[in-house]
Amino acid sequence: MYFVAILLSIAGAPIDADVVISNATIHDGAGNPSIHGDLAIKGSRIVAIGKFEVSADATVIDASGLIVAPGFIDLHNHSDRPITQAETRLNKNYITQGVTTIVTGNCGGGRADVGVYLDQIDKNGAGTNVAHLIPQGAVRREVIGSEKRPATPAELAQMKTLFDQAMQSGAWGMSTGLIYVPSKYADTTELVELAKVVGKHNGIYVSHMRNENTRLLESIDETLAIGEQASLPVHISHFKASGRAAWGLAADAVHKVQAARDAGRQVTADQYPYIASSTSLGAMVVPDEYRTTIKFTAALKDERDGANLRQKIERSIETRSGGASLFVASYSENRGWQGRDLASLAKEQDRSVLDLVIEIQSNGGAAMVNFGMQEEEVRLIMQQPFVAVASDGGAKVPNDTVPHPRNYGTFPRRIGHYAIERGIVTLEQAIRSATGLPADILGMKERGYLKPGNVADLVVFDPKAFRDTATFQQPHQYATGVRYLFVNGQLVIDQGEVTGKLAGRALRHKP
Repeated sequence: MYFVAILLSIAGAPIDADVVISNATIHDGAGNPSIHGDLAIKGSRIVAIGKFEVSADATVIDASGLIVAPGFIDLHNHSDRPITQAETRLNKNYITQGVTTIVTGNCGGGRADVGVYLDQIDKNGAGTNVAHLIPQGAVRREVIGSEKRPATPAELAQMKTLFDQAMQSGAWGMSTGLIYVPSKYADTTELVELAKVVGKHNGIYVSHMRNENTRLLESIDETLAIGEQASLPVHISHFKASGRAAWGLAADAVHKVQAARDAGRQVTADQYPYIASSTSLGAMVVPDEYRTTIKFTAALKDERDGANLRQKIERSIETRSGGASLFVASYSENRGWQGRDLASLAKEQDRSVLDLVIEIQSNGGAAMVNFGMQEEEVRLIMQQPFVAVASDGGAKVPNDTVPHPRNYGTFPRRIGHYAIERGIVTLEQAIRSATGLPADILGMKERGYLKPGNVADLVVFDPKAFRDTATFQQPHQYATGVRYLFVNGQLVIDQGEVTGKLAGRALRHKP
């Protein structure tokens, strides 16, 4: 193990350091057993780990009883807009989880102007570092619009040019959101051609797959095929079997991915540790051809289209426990509905769930939380060595909405609840899933592991107190237990208090 080599190499040598974290339990990020020792920081870098002498003017932090780990990397984040806004760029709901780097541009959505976006982060600062993926859906919308058709040769060539420019500007790969318009209108061939551009720059293909329900295994096959034909690593976003009809498929899905890995394929996944998902009501129950407010309301006015639309929505509602599993997270037209499920709202108002869906969609839609996974399958997926932890959330501040608690609690839930309290995974495994593994998935060389020379992105937390406090009923509650958090060597949490420093920067991929 490299810790032993470090201890030997610096034995007796004085260390010039700005900060020394002493008497800590140190987890390296690779899943190795922890060691007890010190860690020294000079400027933005780790300079020593183990036992050593330091210069007299170093600041010493006594970490007795505390754990030091690499700063957590959130592979799947949707902070593209809020990380550039004054109110939310501090990213407090993530730094209090121990997160030092987020990856944006997921699910095929977000900023397509990669260079401009990354420059904006560097200019204004952020609480965390930000890495970015090319959002395939956003690029397709820019070139083709929201039309449901294949790209023409000229349009495909234009998208490939934009992808090449984005990779040269620092994107780490591409993402797709194949249940969302217009990302879903790209067929496998189109996706392969775009992925080839990404592969030439040593990037990664990341996908919210076409189906996480009964066609989950087919969707994995498509993802694997894209990786094989384009010759690049593939990554499955928020790996799960969603919906009662899909329960039981998680084991088969895990086996399929593991078999591909055993055959030498580069395939990984991430997961948020909850039994509920969250996205728009339209993406959950409305056919894609009717998802815009204009098309939705126009269809309702037509006798044939209206009947077809209502029938399809009713079938979707039935697969979601008649609306009982659908909770309103954010609906600007009626804040009183937030936190309530559609079935109970409909019963209370003596209306049908279909009526509520039509009303909500006609008013521009709503963000929803859907309880669709089995706890046993969440745990099974969590235990796989190729699965990283990731939130699928975004930068937020407390307000009157009722979003998914993953925005505030993903990382302490995986580490504090499932590892420390429940023992579903070991602490070493849980920390690796948030540090070394995501760094390896991205090909990020200077973060994710504690070793001299690496960037000083690191978290110091109390294992007895590191817990998620956010609930589905009260989600706007910050995690507890992070005592110190360093981003690029700067303290953004000091003795449990957020300092307000915007120490994060844009991380550009360099092929």
